[in-house]
Amino acid sequence: MSVVTKIAPRNLKDDVNVFSHIKYEHFVAGISGGVTSTLILHPLDVIKIRFAVNDGRLQTTPRYSGIWNAFVTIFRQEGIHGLYRGVTPNVWGAGSSWGLYFLFYNAIKTWIQGGNVNAPLGPANHLLAASEAGVVTLFITNPLWVVKTRLCLQYGSTSSSQEQYKGMIDALVKIYRYDGIKGYYKGLVPGIFGVSHGAVQFMVYEELKNAYNKYHNLPIATKLSTVQYLSFAALSKIIAAGTTYPYQVVRARLQNQHYNYKGSLDCINQTWSYEGWRGFYKGLGTNLLRVTPATMITFLTYENVSHFLMRRRENS
Repeated sequence: MSVVTKIAPRNLKDDVNVFSHIKYEHFVAGISGGVTSTLILHPLDVIKIRFAVNDGRLQTTPRYSGIWNAFVTIFRQEGIHGLYRGVTPNVWGAGSSWGLYFLFYNAIKTWIQGGNVNAPLGPANHLLAASEAGVVTLFITNPLWVVKTRLCLQYGSTSSSQEQYKGMIDALVKIYRYDGIKGYYKGLVPGIFGVSHGAVQFMVYEELKNAYNKYHNLPIATKLSTVQYLSFAALSKIIAAGTTYPYQVVRARLQNQHYNYKGSLDCINQTWSYEGWRGFYKGLGTNLLRVTPATMITFLTYENVSHFLMRRRENS
């Protein structure tokens, strides 16, 4: 017998009380997943960013023939420290981003469901909830991503002390000193467009879980196996990355302290003029190599930690 769950109607009081659905368990579980995957896979993030900003015009930008060559070259010239440049803001950024994203996403989703976590939403509502959660999270965490990008792009000697950072705090201070608050929000516009990446990913991930549970006549909040979580996470990430990657290239280039663009449109025009459509997909291979296992680790960790914490809440 199939399980059919209808979304309960909300009254006006429920409509304005979305914050009542916020649960810290989702925040803790999201942080756990983001930090775990970042610590394991950060070197690939450094390589991806260096590929993304290399437009062939700036001679000081390192050039690599491939992923393995980049890994070996960075390790030989900069040591293990070079492979983990920017890891501190990346851990802070990934941890807080995933924590906040899962927190806001689940609160909005549960609000739309009327408090019934077993009520199916459909692709449009999943896309809406993920988009809203993504925009809020981006405004809070964008400064950390600017710092991470700039630390990852410290190679050799830079032209001025303004571009040389001793660490995360020093970067935050210098960015504010030389660029003001707006310096923390470089790359924000493509980042907002990039919210579509997370929205597509979450939509596909949720729909895959729902379809699986519906096929097996299970409530949609049912805890799945490790293999199922890993498979759904990988497929959703590949689809999302393939459709939204260009914004990440534009965002990384806008945040690059070694080159100045007048804005997002100028960056897009220059990339197209000098490199064609391929310029918008530089670093995609490295990105997929990194983000696919990262997403698998993040979602698996999140699902297990959140289910564990929610069970504790119910038992208490």
